[in-house]
Amino acid sequence: MNQIELIQALPKAELHVHIEGTFEPELMFAIAQRNHIDIPYKSVDEVKQAYNFHNLQSFLDIYYAGANVLVVEQDFYDLAMAYFEKCAADKVVHTEMFFDPQTHIDRGIAFAVVINGLQRACDEAKAKFGITSHLIMCFLRHLSEEAAFKTLEQALPFKDQIIAVGLDSSEVGHPPAKFERVFAKAREEGFLVVAHAGEEGPAEYVWEALDLLKVNRVDHGVRSEEDPKLMQRLIAEKMPLTVCPLSNLKLCVVDDMAKHNIRRLLQQGVHVTVNSDDPSYFGGYMNDNFIAIAEALDLSNNELKQLAKNSFEASFISDAEKQKWFQQIDALA
Repeated sequence: MNQIELIQALPKAELHVHIEGTFEPELMFAIAQRNHIDIPYKSVDEVKQAYNFHNLQSFLDIYYAGANVLVVEQDFYDLAMAYFEKCAADKVVHTEMFFDPQTHIDRGIAFAVVINGLQRACDEAKAKFGITSHLIMCFLRHLSEEAAFKTLEQALPFKDQIIAVGLDSSEVGHPPAKFERVFAKAREEGFLVVAHAGEEGPAEYVWEALDLLKVNRVDHGVRSEEDPKLMQRLIAEKMPLTVCPLSNLKLCVVDDMAKHNIRRLLQQGVHVTVNSDDPSYFGGYMNDNFIAIAEALDLSNNELKQLAKNSFEASFISDAEKQKWFQQIDALA
């Protein structure tokens, strides 16, 4: 089979997707109208125009503005179900999705409203599509350590619904070290931990994520290549990087997909995975990301299969489930 056919047939796990970043303009506009919330756009086309941005901060500005229309449990359910439908179309059979409670709590939305809406969608996606999922609660790094501790406290009653905590939002100027004590407490409470590092921030932030936060996975991490010693460590420890190619292009982490380093990282033995990050804003869901790198970097079918295998290997599912998906990938011609 050709590359496109293989990409469409490959079962995949997505490990780096922000559920608020899957908010398509049509749904945003519909929920805004349903909740009688004014947004500064008169039509879906105007919302789409606003999705043109030039760096991480200009993206985050519209991202947080869009989140303002999410108010009741049904809104969060609708948001997540729309994403699961994209997963089903792209053969994403398992997803570990980020959510940002602080974005909502700070607007007066109860934690339970957010997580109950998302959990209801997770349950329905399993019944309807056979898609399994985990929720990862992220702290917003541009906010204080104190705010993160408060959010962690609010999450504890919902511990059985949250598999891990993460760290996202504006990276530059907010190193992982800022949240060392919060992550220590989260690990004590039994959460797995992940963190965004080495996207806009330097390779040093990846060291901090590893040594201070003691992460199970590094989100992004593409700037690790700037530090040969760090590369050796990532390879030796089989530390997964959840790479987001179209996001990297849109946010100017790379200026040309043909210059993206994911293939080099893969060939050197780094445990890289492919993900969509904020797909409604960055122009593509999972298969779009696979197709973009396959075409720009001339990936072989074996490399595509290895990337799919890496996604399951790096996931928080059981070894038995991993083996099941490995066998399905191997069975594809």
